[in-house]
Amino acid sequence: QVQLVESGGGLVQPGGSLRLSCAASGRAFSTTTGAWFRQAPGKEREFVGGVSWSFGTLHYADFVKGRFTISRDNAKNTMYLQMNNLSPEDTAIYYCAADQTFSIPRRYSDYRYWGQGTQVTVSS
Repeated sequence: QVQLVESGGGLVQPGGSLRLSCAASGRAFSTTTGAWFRQAPGKEREFVGGVSWSFGTLHYADFVKGRFTISRDNAKNTMYLQMNNLSPEDTAIYYCAADQTFSIPRRYSDYRYWGQGTQVTVSS
């Protein structure tokens, strides 16, 4: 009963920035956790970062190294991923996910609701 739609992906040069959006609809009020994952060709889907709306906490993967920031606009039911200083290694399909959890899971199998993904390509 929760629908998620990602947007904001595209082609960017190394060192550039992008802001991804994840708009929720349906019974989005029932979710307590939002997260971003990414999947590069030939690799497993990996956790980027997540936010717990119930506890007000954030958690990021180590490879973010301060470059990415997750934020949200509760009035618009939208979660954002601000990505700065992008490198070719960040090239992947980025997905947003949500569920009702007590923590911020880092496994994709722990999330029930998923968007269709948005392509991020970092290349000169």
